[in-house]
Amino acid sequence: MSLDMLACLTHTQQVLVLCHKKKNPDACELLRGKSGRNIGNLVTMLTALKGIPMTYNKDLQEDKEPLFDSVETMMGCIPIAAGVMSTLTPKVEKMKTGLSADMLATDLADYLVRRGVPFRETHHISGQAVQLAEEQGKPLSSVTVEELKSLHPAFEDDVVSVWSFEASVESRNAEGSTSKRAVLEAINKLKTWLMERQ
Repeated sequence: MSLDMLACLTHTQQVLVLCHKKKNPDACELLRGKSGRNIGNLVTMLTALKGIPMTYNKDLQEDKEPLFDSVETMMGCIPIAAGVMSTLTPKVEKMKTGLSADMLATDLADYLVRRGVPFRETHHISGQAVQLAEEQGKPLSSVTVEELKSLHPAFEDDVVSVWSFEASVESRNAEGSTSKRAVLEAINKLKTWLMERQ
């Protein structure tokens, strides 16, 4: 996501002296840098553990340093991340400009699945539609119903309903998915989990 799609308070940013109109999201850059350290610690742990057949072996002397370092790193990162997240304001209209119809290619494949076409075929057909749009220099959503029908007879006039970002998001309703219901449910579960540990 582009930084110009979000706004945050200046205490989470450093205003550059030489270029006063540019702001660096220092906190986010520091967090990104720390992720490399923890990934390195994870690789150290996995490498040490992968050769252990059973119970305790001397290899496990090497698990303490990366474990403690990771915990200490996270204890510093979590308050920083919380500060960044609590001050973020999404610029909704700017974010909408980042949407493009090719993001809905999977929805086009799902449309055919709902009409009984196996996904192993619909994935290929959706790819053909994307290629057709690219060859004609137009967005995927501008591919006509007739052009889609030429790719597969299961396409009907109602295929135009696929070109809705809102419908795409709401159609994914399983736990941990993108619909508003699923997101609110995940937030409530996390809030409950946090309350139980206070």
